Amino acid sequence: MRQLKDKFLSYIKNEKNYSANTVAAYTNDLDAFISFLGKKKSAAVEPVTIREFVVGMNGSNFSKATMERKIATLKSFFKYLKREGLQKSNPAAGISFPRKEKKLPRFLEESEVKHLLGSVDTAEKNGARDLAVLELLYSTGMRVGELSGLKVKDMDMPNGIVRVFGKGSKERIVPVGSKAVEAVGAYLASRTKDSEWLFANDKGHQLDQRMVRFLVDKQVKAASLSKNISPHSLRHSFATHLLNHGADLRSVQELLGHSNLTTTQIYTHVTTERLKEIYKKAHPRA
Repeated sequence: MRQLKDKFLSYIKNEKNYSANTVAAYTNDLDAFISFLGKKKSAAVEPVTIREFVVGMNGSNFSKATMERKIATLKSFFKYLKREGLQKSNPAAGISFPRKEKKLPRFLEESEVKHLLGSVDTAEKNGARDLAVLELLYSTGMRVGELSGLKVKDMDMPNGIVRVFGKGSKERIVPVGSKAVEAVGAYLASRTKDSEWLFANDKGHQLDQRMVRFLVDKQVKAASLSKNISPHSLRHSFATHLLNHGADLRSVQELLGHSNLTTTQIYTHVTTERLKEIYKKAHPRA
């Protein structure tokens, strides 16, 4: 089974161009399943085997989103094995996904974003870099992994655009606001060490996703924001604020790099909830 796993992982990495994060998630999911099989008397994998694995997840307090991803991993894995003639059938084909709780994305109000960005002390060590990171995350709505992977050559400062490589190595061009361009320019001018990476650490190495999350957490605390904010919250804020100011859903989809419009539609629920709150506060008979 481990050899089959390696073949599958090589396939999704080299032929399907899945991101490193996705490959890592699939690896963890399959390792967990193989470990589960190792505790069973029979090595045969049947639909009942998959169901037992899913029931075990139910008892392990996994979120429904995590369970859904693990089931999707097994479906893809056995579909691949069947197509390659390495498995007669797909035992995971009939397994249904758990109903996922619908959570509205957490986002900042426009005033809170302004406060967060205004609280960065650019005189501090790495202050200019940290402001540039926050400005670019909010200005473009890009994912943390996308920002971490940016190189200097990807940023077109004069034209106010950036080339972003999203999930599955899909490339998209995203406009960058003047404030973010200004912040990135100031940061690059302040650097004392050359680097090909747009955002780098003190040694000129790529600023990894963990460090981006750390600096966002640090700045949220410095700004004394009570909300539980992550870098992804700035992506949510970007999309919500665009829709609040009249942007159409299809354009927001393109800017976010969503392959499916239904993924973007969750932000319409956010704006609807916001309208309800405004209505309740403003209408005398609400």
